Amino acid sequence: MKRKTTLMIIAIASLLVCFTVTNAPAAPGNFLIGAGVYDITGPAAEVGMMGYSMVDQKTAGIHMRLRSRAYVIAEPNNGKRIAYVCADLGMIFQAVKQQVVEKLQADTALGGLYNEKNVLLSATHTHSGPGGYSHYTTYDLSVLGFIAENFNVIVDGIYRSIKIAHTNLTPGKIKIAQGELEDCGWQRSYNAYMNNPAAERALYADNTDKTMTLLKLTADDGREIGTINWFAVHPTSIGNTNHLITGDNKGYAEYLFEKLKGTNYSAQNQRTFVAAFAQTNTGDVSPNIYWGYPDGTTDFDHMKIIGKRQFDKALELYNSATEYLTTGVDYRHRHVNFDELPIDPLWVGGQTGIKTCSAAIGFSQVAGSTEDGAGIDLAHEGMVWGDNSWPEFTLVPELQECQEEKIILFPAGDALPYPWVPEVLPLQIVRIGNLAIVAAPVEVTTMAGRRIRNTVKEQLGDLVDYVVISAVSNAYCSYLTTREEYAVQHYEGGSNMFGPYSLNAFQQQYATIASALRNGTAVSAGPTPRDLRNDVVNFQTGVVWDGKYLNQNFGDVEINANAAYNRGDTVLVQFVGGHPKNNLMTQATYLKVEKMKMGTVTECHKEKVGCDTIDVCNNVPGLVFDKVTATDGDPETIYEWQREGTDRSNVVIRWTIPADASPGQYRIRHLGHWKNGWDGSINPYEGVSRIFTVN
Repeated sequence: MKRKTTLMIIAIASLLVCFTVTNAPAAPGNFLIGAGVYDITGPAAEVGMMGYSMVDQKTAGIHMRLRSRAYVIAEPNNGKRIAYVCADLGMIFQAVKQQVVEKLQADTALGGLYNEKNVLLSATHTHSGPGGYSHYTTYDLSVLGFIAENFNVIVDGIYRSIKIAHTNLTPGKIKIAQGELEDCGWQRSYNAYMNNPAAERALYADNTDKTMTLLKLTADDGREIGTINWFAVHPTSIGNTNHLITGDNKGYAEYLFEKLKGTNYSAQNQRTFVAAFAQTNTGDVSPNIYWGYPDGTTDFDHMKIIGKRQFDKALELYNSATEYLTTGVDYRHRHVNFDELPIDPLWVGGQTGIKTCSAAIGFSQVAGSTEDGAGIDLAHEGMVWGDNSWPEFTLVPELQECQEEKIILFPAGDALPYPWVPEVLPLQIVRIGNLAIVAAPVEVTTMAGRRIRNTVKEQLGDLVDYVVISAVSNAYCSYLTTREEYAVQHYEGGSNMFGPYSLNAFQQQYATIASALRNGTAVSAGPTPRDLRNDVVNFQTGVVWDGKYLNQNFGDVEINANAAYNRGDTVLVQFVGGHPKNNLMTQATYLKVEKMKMGTVTECHKEKVGCDTIDVCNNVPGLVFDKVTATDGDPETIYEWQREGTDRSNVVIRWTIPADASPGQYRIRHLGHWKNGWDGSINPYEGVSRIFTVN
């Protein structure tokens, strides 16, 4: 009896041990982690902005600088690594990815460790940055061509941010947290979403994804490295009448987090905290439904509301994160030609002979979205081929038949001498422990994103617990909707380039990539995308010269500050300026708000020594202006450029004094460059306002 009792106790104890081991949290993964941030702000004057496709929307100043935020995550002991970038851009175009990788490969200090397979470039999707950095006509058309200055500063800034992250690699761990964020994004294409199957819609509590997924990156020595989160909302709080460069709501959220953590943006080779608010399946998610179209008056107020809500949720998740990502880094990447790509019956309900179409722009695309307001007069959302709202005449009958409900405005894929949109697109999945990141070169709608996540999760199985979509990544080819949403032909469906079964084709390809990732097998590289760097055109002139009146100097103050202000007031100073294209002031600033503080000043006086008189100088305590309290990267400042006549530039600087500003004496300094029309030289200048008091 004693023996039986002993055996029973041993058996129960064994079961308890097994139960405990099975249900214990996974061991935290050990990684090498580095982060870096670098300026990618392009020309702040006379360059068409990227996002709304408005010809008359050109840059005319800066509200906030745009930045590239990079993270390198590697397995220790020379294992695999990935570089993840979140850039304050409207899109990542294929040419950007191509030439960033070229620079990484050419840098011998990086040892060839970074290539197109393990580098993932994503955009926040701000619509308030300068454009002209694609090699494809569709995306440069409203900008009037390719802008080399903007392209180069973007490519160089992304490359440098990755190099800084690489330099900063240190042993560390990553925590992951998820939470729901309400009232921060609304379904802007309700009728299209509601055309999805009722049974599928019933699986989800909301008609947009409200889950924020956040990573907390920490060094083993306790230092905070940074954070990345993915949340679905368009950065279109700022509308199409704006002319100031800004990161919109996601850029503002990044700024708030980094200000809290004391980020040093000039720390090119030093460690500093980096916070990325990345994009996911936001194709039909608007920040504006609650208050309607952006009106050009309250846009910046609404931007701050939506940005602050994202920041608050991210900070909450960051501070409460307890779950570690498990170990391991891996990735798969392939290029896919989506022009007439055959689709297996498995992915289209058993239908045979289904394929994608050559790319085409639909009338519903030029109708505009909720953020755009009205589009061209002849177009409106919901225009469907064959519904008697449009004459059934087309110059491309076979393509029209393939595109089905879409009324074709322009056959972009059949344009000559090369397509107006890319047909060969990069698809990529990277795995960090039990998290999979799916890079999509399109804007993905809510339900389309859910289907892709489910497809990838089904293939990866228990290899991962979390799947997020990193949208507008590595390249850009407009939108991706479900088949049902496409049939309604709202803006998103009209922008779905490859026809009604585009999503099915994407799922088919992602399933193949995910299966290879799970099984440890390779995938084919696929066709090489076009390199059109020698085929781009530009229809804009550069700066010929900067002019001024004869009695003026560059930097002269035309409108000065008042003598005193209260907190909440706005200081305005106007200077005789030069054109911002003369120098983009990368990693610098066009303005400084300087506060007087105690420092060391040099006082000199004359003394007679023998027959000589000499200057005797001493360093003594005194008041100096060397404390910079704000630059053009801070959202309480505005650097505005104004054209006067044919060649004069007025620079207007505004500083809205924060509620927590320290009382004291301040001044505003403007830094710029002017171009000499005689010899073409670029020359620096400065201007300084009067000293004013903040009460």
